Amino acid sequence: MIAWVLVRDDFRGKHVMNAVIDLPFALPTTVAGLVLLTFYGPYSPVGVHVAFTRWALLLALLFVTLPFVVRTVQPVLYELETEMEEAARSLGARETTVFRRIVLPNILPGLLSGVTMAFARAIGEIGAVVLITGNIPYKTEVASVFIFNNIENDNPTAAAADALALVVVSFVVLLAVGGIRRYATRHERA
Repeated sequence: MIAWVLVRDDFRGKHVMNAVIDLPFALPTTVAGLVLLTFYGPYSPVGVHVAFTRWALLLALLFVTLPFVVRTVQPVLYELETEMEEAARSLGARETTVFRRIVLPNILPGLLSGVTMAFARAIGEIGAVVLITGNIPYKTEVASVFIFNNIENDNPTAAAADALALVVVSFVVLLAVGGIRRYATRHERA
């Protein structure tokens, strides 16, 4: 949705919004964690305190991965011919039909690529996650931090087993994304 607004709409502050989207690319992950902790921690200036919860984990992962999805969908939206959408509307298609039959099939490859890159970033994230979630075992601890802690505690066997589990999960996700991409491409031609 953010990519759609940035491509299709003109508004004041659009350049600032673009810069905010790119901010996680430029920030070290620990700085991103400190920023999130400042805004959503116990002394939040915005009045939202979610630090050290699973919501904080979700917030941190969304913050560091959002640019991957937005920046891979944007070029596809720029190239998408609006004439096809307008023709469908003039023939009586509803907005949901236009999106489902014209826009989504065209942006799906970019969307899947962005989601894949975001997943890869999220699965290995440590800095932002540790600071905003507090790394509470069995509550807000993530696999990458668990593996790191096992290495720090001189338990390479457990770290290797956990890393292998992450490799398997990543491989299954990549196979699923590839399957969705092949399915969508095959049905797009039909």
